Amino acid sequence: MSNANILNLEGKKSGSVELPAAFNETVRRDLISRAIHAENTGRMQPQGHYLLAGMQTTARYYGAMSSYRTGRHMGMAIRPREKLGGGVQGKVKRIPSAVKGKRAHPHKIEKVLTERINSKEYQKAIRSAIAATVNPDYARVKLDGNIQYPLILSKEIEKVNKTKEIVILFKKLGLDGAIQKGKEKRKKKGIRRGAEQKKYKKTILMVLGENGAAAKAARNIAGTDICTVENLTANQLAPGGLPGRLTIWSEDAISKLDSAIKNMKL
Repeated sequence: MSNANILNLEGKKSGSVELPAAFNETVRRDLISRAIHAENTGRMQPQGHYLLAGMQTTARYYGAMSSYRTGRHMGMAIRPREKLGGGVQGKVKRIPSAVKGKRAHPHKIEKVLTERINSKEYQKAIRSAIAATVNPDYARVKLDGNIQYPLILSKEIEKVNKTKEIVILFKKLGLDGAIQKGKEKRKKKGIRRGAEQKKYKKTILMVLGENGAAAKAARNIAGTDICTVENLTANQLAPGGLPGRLTIWSEDAISKLDSAIKNMKL
């Protein structure tokens, strides 16, 4: 393990801290992708349909060779039809091709949607995603010469309660480009005509020791995600399966990181 600088609210060095072992982990993109897939499938909700949907009707299928109520010799398709009395045949019902008929291949609630991952594999994936945030081969944002990865802020950051103060701090760290990139809206197809879809590119991840004033202030910055170290996920560290997200840590988060990873599981 090595030491890293701690930066104050002015973006200047105010001390140093020993980095947890997670920052020295080997980057495993296969494990990261697997952990993200497990997280995504874990949020899926089983769907099921009413077993009698489309079947609650008087229609009945009598067979192709029957002569009564089948449409045989009448120039009508032999399908299950409504009974209207007096031998009169109604509309086709029940089958998937009929109006208000049953669904051809309905969702089944017994279908297994979640792909599980072992706890030790998941923890290794989290450590691997953390290591990618400081690896120059994966880092998406190049920092100024005076500032190096990982970006660790002093305990004072936890008490900041204004968004503009955090934005000023980000600019002092040379993250103007990431802030501007986060403001760019992304288009999403299939939305209602005339509706504006606010979807921003994920740029900065801020990991704090506790969910306090700073978390509420920083969440207003477009493209910035805030989380506590206990709630850290692979999706946040490597959105879309791409490791190397720009991550800012608080001093408290670094001190709790090793113990938090040991308790992580899906």
